[in-house]
Amino acid sequence: MYLRHKRIRKNGKTHTYWLLVRSVRLGGKVRQEVVATLGKLDAKGQSRAKAYANKLTGRRMQPSLFEPRDEVACDVEAVQVKAVRIERSRRFGDVFVGLSLWHALQLDDAFDRLMPEGREDIRWSSLAAIQVICRLCMPSSDLHIAESLYRQTALDDLLGIPEDKVNDDRLYRTLDRVLVHKDAIEQHLRDRIGQLFGIKYDLLLYDVTSTYFEGQVLRNPQAQRGHSRDHRSDCKQVCIALVVTREGIPLAHEVFDGNRVDVTTVKDIVGKIEGRFGTADRVWVMDRGMASEANFKWLIDGGRRYVIGACRSDLRRFEQQMIEAKDWQRIRDDVEVKLCPGANGTETYILCRSEMRKEKDRAIVGRAGERLSECLERLRKRLTTAKSTVDRDRVN
Repeated sequence: MYLRHKRIRKNGKTHTYWLLVRSVRLGGKVRQEVVATLGKLDAKGQSRAKAYANKLTGRRMQPSLFEPRDEVACDVEAVQVKAVRIERSRRFGDVFVGLSLWHALQLDDAFDRLMPEGREDIRWSSLAAIQVICRLCMPSSDLHIAESLYRQTALDDLLGIPEDKVNDDRLYRTLDRVLVHKDAIEQHLRDRIGQLFGIKYDLLLYDVTSTYFEGQVLRNPQAQRGHSRDHRSDCKQVCIALVVTREGIPLAHEVFDGNRVDVTTVKDIVGKIEGRFGTADRVWVMDRGMASEANFKWLIDGGRRYVIGACRSDLRRFEQQMIEAKDWQRIRDDVEVKLCPGANGTETYILCRSEMRKEKDRAIVGRAGERLSECLERLRKRLTTAKSTVDRDRVN
């Protein structure tokens, strides 16, 4: 997200207008989407910019760029530039933005309310802020944060927490404290993000991933061996279910046993989301790993709407529709879709075809053909130079 200006000439005068834009990838192209129009940034425009910034952050952590500075109150000292040296340089910009986002989401108030100050030396809310900001800017473990990462940032000055007070034991205990408030934190984030950006929850995307552990993990009963997305079947793992909005904003998550099959999690997740946020008229989007007759029946009986990836075998029923050139609608530069009624009359199948996917499939088939040709050529050479009679059936 960044600022961009445009100039418009009107009545012989040139007017400069400022826009807050962000880059959005649509298919294979990147386009600029206007987030907010800031105007000319004159006196009126500056006032609007201030109001928009205050809406996001809720408070200002430094003087505004538009405010005049008191030059008389500033002391001026002569500095010998060649004698200046840098010691202990620290990261400031990214952690400052992270802390601004922390305040914008009012997470400091939420954590203070959920975990009020007690006899602890460092407030749990401050330690939670350290973990979130460090993971946002420099994803790493709590051990790395405690041993080196925290002292490489300016968070000690921004939060007023000395380096020696941040250790791995405190950070691990913070996670235990935060875990019991998971539902309340997710509800707070939903409400706050909805206030800031007008997020709608009429379409939710749901998927499951996994993360594995090194070691036996004897004290974690959820750590089990199962289908590993990381190709580490030798390690125990847990499955993480995540629900996000159409904008990609996380709404809720759950942790399941490592041997839990994706298709068995649908009722749990949909039921919890509806119990927590209501049964609004929304559409659930899931991949084919969630498809089963039992899940379809349960969703339909509850009056729920869904878009779920169909099994590959279902394509055979729509071979004729795929071949026909009519009724295709282009929804993106490289994607076309066609609606086909299902056999039971209650479902509609969405056939999709993509130019980029077509090229990818052609490349896969081409590489497979090249490998097959190389193998056949090696076999031909072996048969040509064979000194004894070759069994024809074995060759075939």
